Amino acid sequence: MGEDIRNVRQEKDLLGTRTLPANAYYGIHSVRAAENYNFCGYPIHPELIRALAIVKKAAALANLEAGVLEEKKAKAIVQAADEIIEGKWLNQFIGEAIQGGAGTGINMNANEVIANRALDILGHKPGNYSELHPLDDVNKGQSTNDVIPTAIRIAAIRLMGSYLEAAELLAETLEKKAEQCKDLIKLGRTHLQDAVPITVGQELNAWASAIRRDVARGHKIIELLSVVNLGGTAVGTGINAHPDYMKAVGAKLREASGIESLRVSDDLVDATQNLDAWVEASGLMKATATTLTKIANDLRLMASGPMVGLAEVKLPPVAAGSSIMPGKVNPVIPELVNQICFKVYGNDLTISLGASAGQFELNVMQPVMSHCLFESISMLTNAMKALAEKVIKGMEFNKERLERYAGSAMTLVTALNPIIGQDAASDVAKKALEQGKDIVSVVIEEGLLDEETARKVLDPRTMVGKK
Repeated sequence: MGEDIRNVRQEKDLLGTRTLPANAYYGIHSVRAAENYNFCGYPIHPELIRALAIVKKAAALANLEAGVLEEKKAKAIVQAADEIIEGKWLNQFIGEAIQGGAGTGINMNANEVIANRALDILGHKPGNYSELHPLDDVNKGQSTNDVIPTAIRIAAIRLMGSYLEAAELLAETLEKKAEQCKDLIKLGRTHLQDAVPITVGQELNAWASAIRRDVARGHKIIELLSVVNLGGTAVGTGINAHPDYMKAVGAKLREASGIESLRVSDDLVDATQNLDAWVEASGLMKATATTLTKIANDLRLMASGPMVGLAEVKLPPVAAGSSIMPGKVNPVIPELVNQICFKVYGNDLTISLGASAGQFELNVMQPVMSHCLFESISMLTNAMKALAEKVIKGMEFNKERLERYAGSAMTLVTALNPIIGQDAASDVAKKALEQGKDIVSVVIEEGLLDEETARKVLDPRTMVGKK
C-alpha cells in the first residue's frame, strides 16, 4: 500500500522530488544531506544549531532594516529562530556533523527548519514555500560560505565560556590545596631521579600557574574568533547582499548573540578563506591537554602503590579497581584525563590538516574542523572539572612518607656545595651510597661539619626557598 497522502508532502529540488512527513520542519535538502553524509555517526553539535539560529535571526533583522524583507516574514523567522536558540526543534536537524559541501547541507537544514516553523507561525502548512521560502527569505543575503563559519565561531565562543570557567575552577582548586600544603616538604625529582627538596605547595602552584596561562590565552582566542565574515556571502565580495544589510548585520549579530566582541571583518575575502584563528584555538586546546597530561601523569606516579610504589598522595577513590583483585583502587580519573588529552592531540592534527587544505576562496573542510574543535573544548572542559572536583579537592598527602623521602635523599648533599665544594660533596654522596648511610652521618664522621651545623645545613626545610 502507498503512503497516506494526508501524512506526507512532496518537495522538489534540481535532482527531483522526494516524499517527506507532512509536519516535518526539515525539507528535501536536509534529507539529501542525511542520505549522502552518513559515515561518522556524530550529530550536529547543539551549540552549532543554536548559533545557526542566531545568525538567521540577525540576518532577518538586518534584511528587515534594509527594507528587503517583509515585516511579517521577518517576525516569523525571528520567532522560529528564538525557539531553536531556546533548545526547541533540535530533532529536526537530521544530518551529521561531518559533511561535504563546506556545510551546505547544515545551512540548508537550518533554512528549512526555520522556514517551516515560520510558516506554522503564520498559519500555513510546512512546505508551502510560496508564502515563505527557505532560501529566498530565510537565507536572504547569505551564503553557506559566510553563515557556517560565522555560526561555528559563535558556537566556539559560547563553548569557550564554559572552558574558561572550568580552567578557573581547576586553577583555584589547585591554589587552595597548595595553600593547605605550603609547608609540606617533598622530594623533588628530575629525570625520574631524586633531586633537591620542594614543597607540595610549590609543586601544586606550578600546575595552577600553567592553567592560568591557558585562561589568559583563552580570552585572546575569543577575541580572534569574534571576527566573522557574515555579509561576505559566497567568496567575501558580498554578492546578492543588500548594502544596507551589510551595514546592519554586525550590530544585529551582536544583539542576537549577546556577544559584544563580535564584529564583521574589514577583509571579508580573508575571513572567508583563511581559518588560522581556528588553528590557534585548537593550539590552545593542545596546550591545555599538554598541561593536563603532565598533571595527570604526575598524580598517577605520586599515587603509585599504595604499599610498594611512591605512595606520596592518596587520591579520592571513585570506583572499585579490579574484577579479580579485592580492595584494589586505581587512579581512574587521571587515566581518563590522559585519554581525553590524547584525543585532543588527534583533533588538533585534523584541524591543522583541514585548515591547510582550503583551496582558493573557501575552505570546504569546515565541518570536520568545527566538529573536532567543539569536541576538544567540551572534553577538556569536562576533564578540568573532574580533575578539580574528583581528584585535587579531596586528595591527601602522606606526610610521613614525603618527609622520609626528602630527608634520606643523596641529593641533599647539594646544599654542601657552597661550603665544602663540589668535589668534596661528591665524595660524601658516593660514600653515603656505598656505605648505606645518610648524608648527615657521613659529613659528621668525616669531620667536615659539626653535628649541629650539619643537621641545620642538610635540613630539607632550609632548601625550598620561597613558599
